[in-house]
Amino acid sequence: MVNVLVLHGPNLNRLGKREQAVYGRTTLEDINAGLIRKGEEWGLRVACYQSNIEGELIDQLHLAEGNFDYIVFNPGAYTHYSYALRDAIAAIDVPVIEVHMTNIHARESFRHTSVTAPVTCGQIVGFGALSYELALAAIRELANRNMENKG
Repeated sequence: MVNVLVLHGPNLNRLGKREQAVYGRTTLEDINAGLIRKGEEWGLRVACYQSNIEGELIDQLHLAEGNFDYIVFNPGAYTHYSYALRDAIAAIDVPVIEVHMTNIHARESFRHTSVTAPVTCGQIVGFGALSYELALAAIRELANRNMENKG
């Protein structure tokens, strides 16, 4: 079974309450429950973790090595300035897919640059909560391709 860590950064615990016109009414709990269900359906074991603290997210990235096959990561606002998270992603041997519910490239100019994206295997933005599920679909496809290449 493929093990996937879903990491949620700062303020994502406020989904469903925070800026509903931008992020909608879906809660983080709804997203996590849906990802775990979809993961089971697709043969992926999904674990979810959220923190507003940069160092805790770095610790989770480090701990993922040897325990998870892939990471889905929404760094939230840290996306745009956390070189520490960027370096943590670059320092591990686990593929990371960066996810954002909104299209960061169509929002305020300070959100257009992701310092973390260059060290990830891909970025999915702008599809609301579906962005996370699209990342899981990509992982399912990548895992299937890896199995075919080994077999």
